Amino acid sequence: MDALALLNQKTTLVQGFALFSDVSPSDCASIISAGREKHYRSKQTIFSEGDLVLQVVLLLSGFVKIKQLGLNGNEVILRVNGVGEIVGAFRLSVNYRHCSTAQAIQPCTAIVWDSATFERLLERFPALRRNTVRALEDRLQEMEQQFREVPTENVGPRLSSELLRLSNHLRHTVNGGPLKISLSRSELAQLTGTTLFTVSRLLCRWQKLGIVSIGREAVLVLDFTALTQLTLSE
Repeated sequence: MDALALLNQKTTLVQGFALFSDVSPSDCASIISAGREKHYRSKQTIFSEGDLVLQVVLLLSGFVKIKQLGLNGNEVILRVNGVGEIVGAFRLSVNYRHCSTAQAIQPCTAIVWDSATFERLLERFPALRRNTVRALEDRLQEMEQQFREVPTENVGPRLSSELLRLSNHLRHTVNGGPLKISLSRSELAQLTGTTLFTVSRLLCRWQKLGIVSIGREAVLVLDFTALTQLTLSE
């Protein structure tokens, strides 16, 4: 496939992302062509806590976990970035450093811009700037919801809500059929603020009901409607 065809293919893809809402196809092409495509291996570190923010990374495929180390050295997953999202922090001020580490959960493809280039794009395309601000607001709202869920809801609704959030990310790339979430039960426990035992027990119960199918390091969502009901009935 030639360069123009690849650009057109990527432009068509990103037009479905919230970040490119109300951005014309020609402007999308200009924004995409200002970056470069990059591939990450499963478990590859994209950036580490303390690194300078030198790039803006937009996921075209795959999942990336954003994590920190606790004082006891244990890993804590803060969130999972999916298709159509910018990975981690993207504050563009000079000498700003990442406050977390980003690691690919599975093989990922991304568009990467140098920070200075992305800042110029924000100035040139007002719609992109508005959408970037909205993305930050949505991320904050999601974090607030997760913080609220931990002390106010039982583990079942918290886990089903997290699976729903991850499933919504996957829907950018999966058209119908089961949704595979490539996270281990331990990682899901970190995301929902509970124990591995509790997550395993709930997933086993939901598997018997035909809602999910569980593997060693993945959960396959079989019944999206039933999973939604669990957020209300558990």
